Amino acid sequence: MIRRLKYHEIDFNKYDECLENSEQKNWYARREVLDQLSGNWHILVEDDYRAVMPIHLKKKMGINFVHMPLFCQQLGIFSETDDPETNEAFLHFMKKKYKVFLYSFNDGNRFGGEMEKRKNYVIPVSDYTILRRKKYFKGRKSTVKMAQHLQYREIDFNADALEFIKGNFKGLTKDAEWQQLKNYLFFLSASHHLKLCGAFSENILINLALLITDREQLSLLGLMNNKHHKHENGSSFLIDRILQQYIGQQSFNFMGSNIRGIEVFFKSFGAELREYSFVENKFLKRFS
Repeated sequence: MIRRLKYHEIDFNKYDECLENSEQKNWYARREVLDQLSGNWHILVEDDYRAVMPIHLKKKMGINFVHMPLFCQQLGIFSETDDPETNEAFLHFMKKKYKVFLYSFNDGNRFGGEMEKRKNYVIPVSDYTILRRKKYFKGRKSTVKMAQHLQYREIDFNADALEFIKGNFKGLTKDAEWQQLKNYLFFLSASHHLKLCGAFSENILINLALLITDREQLSLLGLMNNKHHKHENGSSFLIDRILQQYIGQQSFNFMGSNIRGIEVFFKSFGAELREYSFVENKFLKRFS
């Protein structure tokens, strides 16, 4: 039986245990991450935490809608073994009990019926030399080779880094979104889950990768470019050096995208497509 629980009703010991033992576990479903990115979330739970589904609520026009928090790509259902029938039951329950604006499942959730999909790209733990030789696109190999005059450094999260991020992070349209990103970065830094990797040209920072670092995976939160140095191919150099350093121990999650140019950039490093399902109310979207 599926039931919904408000935040204060959740048994977090059982919730955490379900996540840890789940087939689909990911970064975003953790309590501390949702507390940071959402601040208003419920869960759906089957039986005695056999399966759980976290849900973020956002108030619009005085009504709570199911939505996805900013900087949160995937949530979904978490269980020891993924089961399409169970997933369908959770989906039906959510639609029955809530007004759904947007909800993204994780790439481990399978469904019996047709679902809309979004694209994500991941490089599993690999031998870097083999990855570069066999899976890099020919053009990407050339671009990386042309950028070998650059220097790679991992830098501290400080005022200078924050200034570079603020000046070059794309896609934030409101001051409140920048504030949320800044708060998230401070949270990641304080919890030792933030890695900043930079490409330098003559000691000038020209590219910066924001990485969420977890035990088994690095996730690309942002890849920023100084527009005056685009000709130096710093983004290609930077991703290649990060893979050289870490792909032998941690997988690399590019975090999207459905935009053709960005998608090709990710694929050119040998990344594998990992689609995930989502539901969206397009009528509500027109009035958002």
